[in-house]
Amino acid sequence: MPAHARIRQMLDLYVVTHPEATHHLEHRVGGWYDSELTPAGLVHAGLIADALTQRIEDRTEVAVFTSDLTRTWQTAVSIGERLDREPVSMCELREKSYGEGEGRPDAWFRERFIPPPAIGERMDHDEGLAGAETKLEWVRRVYRGMDQITSAPPRTTIVVTHGGSASPVIAHWLRIPWDSLDYASFGVGAGSITHLREDDHFHNRTLVELNDTTHLRRD
Repeated sequence: MPAHARIRQMLDLYVVTHPEATHHLEHRVGGWYDSELTPAGLVHAGLIADALTQRIEDRTEVAVFTSDLTRTWQTAVSIGERLDREPVSMCELREKSYGEGEGRPDAWFRERFIPPPAIGERMDHDEGLAGAETKLEWVRRVYRGMDQITSAPPRTTIVVTHGGSASPVIAHWLRIPWDSLDYASFGVGAGSITHLREDDHFHNRTLVELNDTTHLRRD
């Protein structure tokens, strides 16, 4: 069959951020701190799964990838149960590591955290926390994971991650070079769904919907 005659298909990516976790209520730093979903978070995970089930018409080509931390895994399992898919756990999709700050009270963190400068070195900036990833290390890690995920994508891919790591996941899909993320950020809240798509003609990649949380109001 000639290349131009092959059947094309649109590709959809849904980026899901985990809903409410225990570190939110305890006012602790997340990062790699392995918190669990709260009872409300578990309910919201079910609502996220319901919303995705309604959006995805063809479930024959669906893959679910998730950060390996408990709060994201719990969210992905809820989605996988609805779509009859076993989530694939990936450490590359974790939130940024805050080193010694993980699990610490937010007040402790704010006293020690050194924000990046408005102008100057932002990607390899030292935030003042021992053992923490720089933004450069974090973004490159997430991009490595997304390289694996998108190497042979099915028609629909679901990535379950964290509020911070959603930005490099989205940027990777839009083919923004990782070294251009010194300022770029996509604002998403807990329990959100972001929809991206590659069309089947021009192969443009579009941010269809950012930070949808309307499904969480159904409870």
